[in-house]
Amino acid sequence: MSDGTANGAHERTGLLSFTEDDHSRKIIDFTDWDVEDPRNWPKSRKFTNVGIIALMAVLCPLASSMFTPGIAQIAADLHTSSDVVVGATTGFVVFLGIGPLILAPLSETFGRRKLYLICFSIFAVLQIPTALSPNVEALIALRSVSGFFGSVGIANGGGTISDMFHPSQRAGIFGWYLLGPLLGPTIGPLLGGLIVQHLSWRWVFWFLTIICTINTILGCIFLKESYAPTILESRKQKYEETEGGKFRIANQDDRPFWTKLGSSMQRPLRILFTQPIVLTMAIWQAILFGTTYSLYTNFEAIYSGLYGFSTTQVGLVYLGPGLGFFISVWFIVPKIDTVYNHLSEKNDDEAKPEYRLPLANIGAVLIPVSLLWFAWTVQYKVHWAVTVLSTVFFGLGQITILNTVQNYYIDSFAKYAASAIAAGAVFRSIVGGIVPIFAPAIFDKVGYGWGVSVFAFLSLALSPAPVLFYKFGGRIRERFAIEL
Repeated sequence: MSDGTANGAHERTGLLSFTEDDHSRKIIDFTDWDVEDPRNWPKSRKFTNVGIIALMAVLCPLASSMFTPGIAQIAADLHTSSDVVVGATTGFVVFLGIGPLILAPLSETFGRRKLYLICFSIFAVLQIPTALSPNVEALIALRSVSGFFGSVGIANGGGTISDMFHPSQRAGIFGWYLLGPLLGPTIGPLLGGLIVQHLSWRWVFWFLTIICTINTILGCIFLKESYAPTILESRKQKYEETEGGKFRIANQDDRPFWTKLGSSMQRPLRILFTQPIVLTMAIWQAILFGTTYSLYTNFEAIYSGLYGFSTTQVGLVYLGPGLGFFISVWFIVPKIDTVYNHLSEKNDDEAKPEYRLPLANIGAVLIPVSLLWFAWTVQYKVHWAVTVLSTVFFGLGQITILNTVQNYYIDSFAKYAASAIAAGAVFRSIVGGIVPIFAPAIFDKVGYGWGVSVFAFLSLALSPAPVLFYKFGGRIRERFAIEL
């Protein structure tokens, strides 16, 4: 429905809903049955969009970890140390977090499709000079820049899904999409290990060039614009060209372009630092990502050093958390919508973002328990299968928490969902990139038992968050309401 004056003439067609405003400009909006409204698209078009952006969200995190089995080979080839090569992961992951701060608000200004295609094209091209890196400085610099542009799938994926799906349908779809950012770092070392062992570390980036280029081409052909204001702007221009007269988009922001752009660029950080719930959940996610990358970058040292695994066998270890991801997405994540709808019905069909949070308590328990399990079984060199089993429960808890939190962001900020998700992503990615630099020194000094236990205790400290925000979240949001 469009917002018009009480006395304005109101008209609807299959593609146009408008009223006359005070300046005799017809106001354009979607009708309930509008075929151009992304929420009314056929399932085939929606899932094609989801598939393409999910692949983008897989490939960028895949690139973040795919070369880790070749760290020693890269260090020897580029005449440096392994610790310096880890900086290529740090740079990538940090810029993976910085990217959404800029790319998410840009998508809310220029539209989703344009940002996806431009940024992912650059990401694909950057894999070529990375493969040809003559020294470690070039490798780190190129990896950092590519992390920025590759983050577009993570920056805008949640917003795109929010564009196309109603809240009651969203969690299950979002769960499969969110597998990408988590599954990428998990399967990356397995694929990278095979490539490094049978070809060389440079072929990791040639492989990424090929698959990223294919995905970009698919996007150019099949990806559709889903951001409602951008679609309505195109419609407005069409009507002004064909029918003449003046048109206006419902709820149109009439501020000057640069003012709107500046406001958009500030939006993610304003959300992060003015919303206590977002900040707390971002810290929780940051601990999870810092833990994940600290473990992933040390799996080779643990399983080759303590258990005598080959490079390929170390790569298979990453399937442990991957299995946990799939179990969570298959059995737990769909229940987020079930719980949300059930609680909404009990509340006279009034939905609240807090209704997304109950299942986060599963992850709040599993994360510290699985980390303590892993820490001390590795410390005492218990059979490798017991240690890997703990990572299954870590993966299960991780994706359960991330899904509930991301859906909470989307429900709380609706139109600006991409900026809200970016607000959480920047903190977790920066911490996830920096912490692994210090993790080896911690493990060397206090051992894997107490070293990994530190991460377990940090996650335990934040585990009451879902219960507290479920009970008090509504009041907190009202108290810290923000005009975006």
